[in-house]
Amino acid sequence: MALSGRAGATKLSARIDAGFAQPDRIRLEGFPRVSFGGKPFFVLVAGGGNATLVLTRSDGVLRGAPPAAIVEALAGIALDPAELRAVVSGCGLGTATPGAGRAFPNGWAAIEAGDTTVFLRQIEGRWRVAATRRGSLTIEYADFAAGRPATVSVRTAAAQGAATAEIRLRLSQVEIDVPLADAAFEADVPPGAAPITLEELRKAGPLG
Repeated sequence: MALSGRAGATKLSARIDAGFAQPDRIRLEGFPRVSFGGKPFFVLVAGGGNATLVLTRSDGVLRGAPPAAIVEALAGIALDPAELRAVVSGCGLGTATPGAGRAFPNGWAAIEAGDTTVFLRQIEGRWRVAATRRGSLTIEYADFAAGRPATVSVRTAAAQGAATAEIRLRLSQVEIDVPLADAAFEADVPPGAAPITLEELRKAGPLG
């Protein structure tokens, strides 16, 4: 995933190699946007409500913080592993019981699902999730090919205690239904890695 955008006044730019498995396991490795090898500058693995973040440049390790809080400290937007997997998969924020719906001109519709509004659009003759909104969080999809979006835009409006964030993910080399070994979701923590706190990660700024 080519990541670009802003979190508050901080400009974001990175390449993220990512793996996801149901229901809530993720592995994210962050690299400079232009990289021809070398190790990632961070590795985040999470699942079952547990998360480990390794900052490879400083040999720091964060354990025990909520996964969504770590994602927010890194990129400015709080998403838990299951939500992040759904976002990248083109499913908005995941499944929810649909309620009222309404249709719009030009092949658009909206469905209320709890506290979330899901916007659907006719693309290639089928209904696709084109956007999702929950509170101050909005997700939009674009550049559909074979029914899947290649561009994901995620943004949050300014709220009390949180700055505006806007991130764009450009997906490439996507593989679906590929078996991932359990080891992919285990962190390789260097010997002697120094523990850090969530507050220290937040002070370091987005993407650490």
